[in-house]
Amino acid sequence: MDKLFRIGNFCFRILCDEDFAIPPNFLLFETEREVSEYTYHIQFTDTLPFSDGNVIARRPDLIVSRTSAGENRLLGIKGRTDFYATYSEISNAEANILLSLDQIKNLSIDPVFTSLFALEQRMIEKDSLILHCAYIVYHEKAILFSAPSGTGKSTQADLWRQYRDSDIINGDRALLRKTDNKWIACGWPVCGSSEICKCKDLPIHTIVMLEQGKMNYAKKLSPVQAFAQLYGQITINQWNADFVERAISNLEDLISLVPVYQLTCDISEDAVSCLEHTLFTER
Repeated sequence: MDKLFRIGNFCFRILCDEDFAIPPNFLLFETEREVSEYTYHIQFTDTLPFSDGNVIARRPDLIVSRTSAGENRLLGIKGRTDFYATYSEISNAEANILLSLDQIKNLSIDPVFTSLFALEQRMIEKDSLILHCAYIVYHEKAILFSAPSGTGKSTQADLWRQYRDSDIINGDRALLRKTDNKWIACGWPVCGSSEICKCKDLPIHTIVMLEQGKMNYAKKLSPVQAFAQLYGQITINQWNADFVERAISNLEDLISLVPVYQLTCDISEDAVSCLEHTLFTER
């Protein structure tokens, strides 16, 4: 297998001596005739090696260590004791991936497959952010609904689809990147339980932080309020000080250029009308 992919403005190559099933959502980002910036070499093994280097982060489904070449990762799945892959950076443009033969069947799961490539590492190098949000299109601009899981991001996105004929690009994640002094929302190959994943880039009109309530009310957040709410919804490798610093800087820049609102809402067309009036009439 030899395939090229582009996510945001990052183009990379996946090389493997054997073919295996790539999740359909990831295949949406396949491209041709572009220059690869990074190459991932995939191999299969009966036994995964222990992670080399100094361990800098550990949790049940992930062990991260650092070597002179970069990061190594031992990758697992929450709720399971076995690890399914290792990721090892061998230069500033290459990484080796070893897959456990016993665990290949699990690669059809979007987050499991995408985790193989540590894409957040490459994205932060391009000053891009991965935001936990539902990403919709309205008047050819992106509205991003963000909040902790279970708050109703997908529900509000679907209300806009139902009552305003908005297109949902992703129900769970978006890549945010800056170009020409504007922040753009891009598709991402992981979409959670929403099962809605499309490859489309659009300028960001607004980010909306959601809060459940019995009445519908929208207000603009101050930069401090916006930062406090958004920080927890951004993918940040806390074990990497440079990563954290760049993420904070990018988030501050995003908030300076993109308005952030809070919507307290129920599940009704009135929630849509309330936000629409605030975003497109008051402004």
